[in-house]
Formats: sequence, C-alpha cells, structure tokens
Amino acid sequence: MLTETPRALIDGTALIRTPNIKDPDGFYEELIESQRDLTDEEAQNMNCRLILLLANHIGHRGVLREALQAAGPARKA
Repeated sequence: MLTETPRALIDGTALIRTPNIKDPDGFYEELIESQRDLTDEEAQNMNCRLILLLANHIGHRGVLREALQAAGPARKA
C-alpha cells in the first residue's frame, strides 16, 4: 500500500492516471453541452483548441509525451 505521494506527482512530472476530476459526470455533461449546436468540424476544432489549451496549462514536456503515448493506438508487440 502506498503511504506517500510519489514526488513525481507532487512536482507535476508524472501523468495522473487515476480519477482526478471532481464531479466527472458533470464535467462530461458540460463538455457535451458546449458542443451541442456545433457541426462535427466545429466540434473537432474546439477539441483541438481545448487540447492545446490544456497542454499549455500542463506545460511539462515529459508529462505531455506520456499522455500522447497513453492516448495513442495500442502497439502490437
């Protein structure tokens, strides 16, 4: 059992993979609602802008690299 928070999580150099959003269902609903009246192309453009805004907020290249790898397609061994 983990008794201490890993240093990498404290200093922001590790990708958090455990649930970390308060009210995730509320956030999902807000995300969907924000795109309700958009075309598919507009929604895709909004998602791209959102990704770039959040990547800028995170700012740590190692964390961003890990997120890209985690979100990418599964690789065959």
